[in-house]
Amino acid sequence: MDKTPVFVLIGFLGAGKSTLLNRVLADPAFCDTAVIINEFGDIALDHDLVRVGKTQVARTTTGCLCCTVGSDICSTLHELHVLASAGEIAFGRVIIETTGLADPAPLVNQLIPGGAPALGLRDHLVARNFELAGVVTLVDIVTGELSIENHFEAAKQIAFADRIVLTKTDLARDPASVRDIDSLKARLAGLNAAAPIGDVHQAGFDPAALFQRRVYAPSSLGDDVIGWLALDEAVRGDSGHGSEPTQESAASPFARHGARIRTFTITRTDPIAREAFGKFLSLLSMSAGPRLLRVKGLVHDQDEPDRPRVIHVVQHAVYPLTILNAWPSEDRRTRLVFIADGIDPEPVRQLFEASLDGKAPRAVGTLAAIVAETFKSGATQLARALTG
Repeated sequence: MDKTPVFVLIGFLGAGKSTLLNRVLADPAFCDTAVIINEFGDIALDHDLVRVGKTQVARTTTGCLCCTVGSDICSTLHELHVLASAGEIAFGRVIIETTGLADPAPLVNQLIPGGAPALGLRDHLVARNFELAGVVTLVDIVTGELSIENHFEAAKQIAFADRIVLTKTDLARDPASVRDIDSLKARLAGLNAAAPIGDVHQAGFDPAALFQRRVYAPSSLGDDVIGWLALDEAVRGDSGHGSEPTQESAASPFARHGARIRTFTITRTDPIAREAFGKFLSLLSMSAGPRLLRVKGLVHDQDEPDRPRVIHVVQHAVYPLTILNAWPSEDRRTRLVFIADGIDPEPVRQLFEASLDGKAPRAVGTLAAIVAETFKSGATQLARALTG
């Protein structure tokens, strides 16, 4: 019996994974695809941003798969297998969309023959019925170089890929930007000479081809990949970071990403004025800069309450709002998920409330000083921006 192919869709924060996944799922040939969406945080949001057809299955996990790899990925694949065996669902492939901070090594170890050992019946069933067929890594041309330079996860994601895809190349409209793309391609080839590099906006690009069955062979990707897989196995065996997480690892689910990387959320039930929210987003981006790794969310707009706004911020780049025709679920709250490097959540929450609620100038000045201390930017500039 052929094993069900599993594809890992990976890429650093804001690379466009959900956008590509939506494009693939729109193809009728992929109606038999089971989708596992991994999120980094305590509020599930990405499943609302991926359109799931009638015969597709979405399983959303919170927390990072590379930090809870034994429980999350195996339990979810096992659940899919049990449902399929009972005739409740049918699927011919699985696509795992990872969080942008995912370390690919533990995922690959869990899914390749001879990788992480099967420690129980569940793991044996997964090993017998599923196999890793490919790792697709997306690289955003706007922030790709910066991400590779500052975040080791981004470089590892590229090294483990057997397919690399450039995104947001439509934003390159001048000769300098085109030269930047050529430079980025050379950087990618230096990190991974084996993986072909595609362009999501190139004529003839077929996203469906990325998820066709093939053989994924880590040995073809170079000594670094083999070394990282061996190191992950050694760390897992030494620390219990795996199927049976230790108390320490369970208490610190983001330990792989360093103590500075943290996630937090903001929710609001009342509709939000568009201009006030724009001020908050602009001010936050201006103040935090590249330390604001990612903001993703749905916003309940005051002027069009039935048409939510989709927010995307990646480091210094605030992307244009996307407007959905309807809410994807019954939850109509504004939900914002932040992933940041060394930023205290509390001043961000205060900034949000002050921007939306029109605080008095004295309160705004106090808040500006708090935010300035956190972001190391000028209090006067922040106060001026808040008071308009």
